[in-house]
Amino acid sequence: MRKLYFKISWVVFALFIFINGANGQSLNFSGYARNYIGMLLTGNNDYAIIQNTFNLNIEQSKDKVAFKANPYIYQYPNQEMEIGLREAYMDIYFNTVDLRIGKQQIIWGKADGVFITDIVSPKDLSEFLLRDFDEIRMGITALKADYYLGDNTFEFVWTPRFTATQMPDESSIWFPKMDFPVSPVFDYSQNQVEANLENSEVFAKYSALTSAIDFEIMGGYMWDDDPTMHITKTIDPQTHKLTGLTVTPRHHRLGLAGGSFSSTLGGFVLRGEGAYYNGKYFNSEDPTLADGTVKKNYFHYLIGMDYTLWGIRLSSQFIQQAILDYDEPIKNDEYENTMTVLASKDFLRETLRLELFSYIGLNNSDALIRPKVIYNLADGFELLLGANIFVGDTGRFGQYDDNDMVYTKVKYSF
Repeated sequence: MRKLYFKISWVVFALFIFINGANGQSLNFSGYARNYIGMLLTGNNDYAIIQNTFNLNIEQSKDKVAFKANPYIYQYPNQEMEIGLREAYMDIYFNTVDLRIGKQQIIWGKADGVFITDIVSPKDLSEFLLRDFDEIRMGITALKADYYLGDNTFEFVWTPRFTATQMPDESSIWFPKMDFPVSPVFDYSQNQVEANLENSEVFAKYSALTSAIDFEIMGGYMWDDDPTMHITKTIDPQTHKLTGLTVTPRHHRLGLAGGSFSSTLGGFVLRGEGAYYNGKYFNSEDPTLADGTVKKNYFHYLIGMDYTLWGIRLSSQFIQQAILDYDEPIKNDEYENTMTVLASKDFLRETLRLELFSYIGLNNSDALIRPKVIYNLADGFELLLGANIFVGDTGRFGQYDDNDMVYTKVKYSF
């Protein structure tokens, strides 16, 4: 009954929007319809995904106020339709201050495909990193205030309720592979953060745009979007052998400070981003730890460069995560190094684009290689053919070596 009521409410909402538009209320509509089919290249060539998407943006502005709503629908064959609201916020404009209230996506930083200071909006990783990034970033209910002083902007964000990363279901091909000596039992009783004022999150950012450099300085007091897996062992008292594991995901408070910059040097664009995280919990194999976790601080940073050569846009980034005061039993490497490489070129008067984007894990010699071809058949009508190739046996990308796939997307934007 609740699901039926939810769907009826969406129909009533759609009729309301249509009637208001027909009465000349100057509502602006945009969005897209998309068909997305992905097929695995291993086994029986099963479908990794069959998805039909409808995404709608509804916007209106009057004098010193504006609003935006972004409902979406994901439809999968033989499954219940997923209906959601990515954004729904109001803007209020003053002389030197803008306020945004409601559910919104907040994007910070200069990195491509990497989250370092871009941590206000949590991530939807139900399909790993394969979704478009405007779909990976989840909308959160927040109050955002921007104060403008010349070329300087001071931004403050308050989120009254914590929203965690959306992880893949345990039955999904994208569920992370975990190396346990015995099959664990998952206890999700501590996976929620109670919604109250004490548990809210706050962020602040200062940004400036000058003739030489564009930079940001930020900080936050937040919850770790990714849960830490606390592990409790059951030991047989007679044989002293491990007989069971209970894995309890929990979120912990984090403090962080960081910044980013970009600058043009000749024909190159140099980008950098970094953050210091205080209070991160890591899994450890130290037998003296009751729950298999240890608290450490760490740096996460990147340096990147963009350049255009013979009409080919080239971009590369080096990313490193460095754990401070490192202990050998920690499962993560002391230094985790990753690179990204992007090359793209337009043809046929920018109606055809060839693109190659890759993540390369330097520690485990693994990678995710993503070639694609995009063709604009007509105004607003786009055809895409691509592949996701996983290389390696272990590591963040190598663990999905069996998930190589080709996919097509047919998209109409309006």
